[in-house]
Amino acid sequence: MRIYLVRHGDAVPEEDAGSDRDRWLSNKGREGARVLARLLREQRVELDAILCSPLPRAVQTAELIAQGLDFLGTIVTRRAFEPSAQPRVAADTIAGAGGSVLVVSHEPAISTLGAYLVGKPAFPPFRTAQCCAIEDGRPRFVARADTGLVDALFVEGVDH
Repeated sequence: MRIYLVRHGDAVPEEDAGSDRDRWLSNKGREGARVLARLLREQRVELDAILCSPLPRAVQTAELIAQGLDFLGTIVTRRAFEPSAQPRVAADTIAGAGGSVLVVSHEPAISTLGAYLVGKPAFPPFRTAQCCAIEDGRPRFVARADTGLVDALFVEGVDH
């Protein structure tokens, strides 16, 4: 199974939106999501499903990535990917979604989910518009919109 964990793009300040739940992507966040989609496309990512938090900034990020990857399926929103979500519930939601699934969520939920999926006590925090690819329970690469780069995380035979 391939799971692509994504933190949403940069969002407007809470003061502009009225509440944290209502924050939407800033112009920088929209551009970051487009850059991330391009990086994933260059990695030849093909998806069976896109799952995301129902919060606007996550939905908008998922939509921009879907567009950039020519994903024609339905983006499914689930509360299991909200900021305070439990990793076990999120992992159970992902398990039935397909063999290649992209998940858009928030910190700290996304890094907690990453740790859970790879069986480690902690996982590095995600920057906005960052993706970590996990294949069969092992991290494979990180794509970051802020640098425009994809970096291999693990080398075969070396466990970090």
